[in-house]
Amino acid sequence: MQRLSDLKEEVAVWDELEARVTDLTDLLELAEAADDQAIADEIAGEVDEIKLQLDRLEYRLLLSGEYDDHDAILAVHAGAGGTESQDWTQMLLRMYLRWAQSHDYHTEVMDQTEGEEAGIKSVTVEVGGRHAYGYLKAERGVHRLVRISPFDASSRRHTSFALVEVMPLIDDDIEIEIDPNDLRIDTYRASGAGGQHVNKTSSAVRIVHEPTDIVVQCQNERSQSQNREMAMRILRSRLLELEIEKREKEQARLKGEHVDAGWGNQIRSYVLHPYHMVKDHRTSHETGKTQAVLDGDIDAFIMAYLKSQVGVPA
Repeated sequence: MQRLSDLKEEVAVWDELEARVTDLTDLLELAEAADDQAIADEIAGEVDEIKLQLDRLEYRLLLSGEYDDHDAILAVHAGAGGTESQDWTQMLLRMYLRWAQSHDYHTEVMDQTEGEEAGIKSVTVEVGGRHAYGYLKAERGVHRLVRISPFDASSRRHTSFALVEVMPLIDDDIEIEIDPNDLRIDTYRASGAGGQHVNKTSSAVRIVHEPTDIVVQCQNERSQSQNREMAMRILRSRLLELEIEKREKEQARLKGEHVDAGWGNQIRSYVLHPYHMVKDHRTSHETGKTQAVLDGDIDAFIMAYLKSQVGVPA
């Protein structure tokens, strides 16, 4: 029923757009017959709005993957570089939270490990909203920052790295088999904010999937059972993403393509010194508006990536 409702909503948007075009065509004929410039100007403004809506709809058509309409699990991990990379990880978290807010997506930080001096070592966020995964999958990979370090007394230039992981948050009706014997489950006291109950009981949960060495943890919920349930959902999402990556690698192998999905494959560079530029190395899309990007304006990068995946010129 949910799938049917979504499809009806999708069709209704296109039907409404078609009706607007038909009405404008009739109005244009009347304006030409009456030689009314005011109506012609009004029609021109309406056409611009329709073009903008059409661009947005075509954008959504790029999201045709099996899980593109799902919510997303976004994880950001600091790379080598200590405090610098941990601060960069926090900057990326802020960027994605701002982006989600601008799209009216719900976000919830499920787990966060603070840095020793500043920033964060890693963070896991649930991003809820239609096509959240479809959009955010464009962000998977290594992000590189070049800037004058605010932590260096000599004001030298530093390069920092952070790894962004994105997984679809899958529903319970999607079968991912997990053998309970493959799991090692630990409980511990949550750290940070959360109130007396959270901090005085062993409510936080860490799950290790031994066959894959995947580790997930959750400490945001009030009870141990809630944290365990959410940790299992994240684990299922990670296992699904692992299967998707295996499938993509096999398809690439059969096509004779070389795809390096390792840690060293930076997808985007953010340069704040000696000049300002953000460049995506997969699509060559770039902009000099670095502050806008760090404030969450990343739609152009996402669009360029999605178009590149279907062979559409950016």
